[in-house]
Amino acid sequence: MRSSFTALAALAVFAAPAFAQELPQPVKARQGQFNIMALNLGILGGMARGTVDYDAEAAQAAADSLVAVSMISQPALWPEGTDSSSIDGTRALPGIWDNIDDVMAKWAGFGEAAKAMAAVAGTGKDAIGPNMGALGAACKACHDTYRAPE
Repeated sequence: MRSSFTALAALAVFAAPAFAQELPQPVKARQGQFNIMALNLGILGGMARGTVDYDAEAAQAAADSLVAVSMISQPALWPEGTDSSSIDGTRALPGIWDNIDDVMAKWAGFGEAAKAMAAVAGTGKDAIGPNMGALGAACKACHDTYRAPE
């Protein structure tokens, strides 16, 4: 009896990952880009708030990274059926696919805000704050409508 229980427990431990839903590659990729954005926004935000010492080179690198992410072609990252109602592990609301042109326009708005930040990030701490507002507004424009709360 004990060996049967041990074998069953071992099977459950090793088989559990096989039963867990694996996120599709497009979801992993879009979540990855958002993680890169969050990292770099955190660097710039810390400098703007004064919780991180201003470093012109690091600020410029973070802003340039945001521009690079904004240039990733989005259509391949948003296939239908990768919303929060269809799969676990995403906060993308189904309304994205009803309004994909609006989502892409909001993404373009983020790109413009990122370029504006990159134009000034290395020039001094005082230039970062106003541009953080524009970046935050660009993110919020999409999140308010197309991302489920945590």
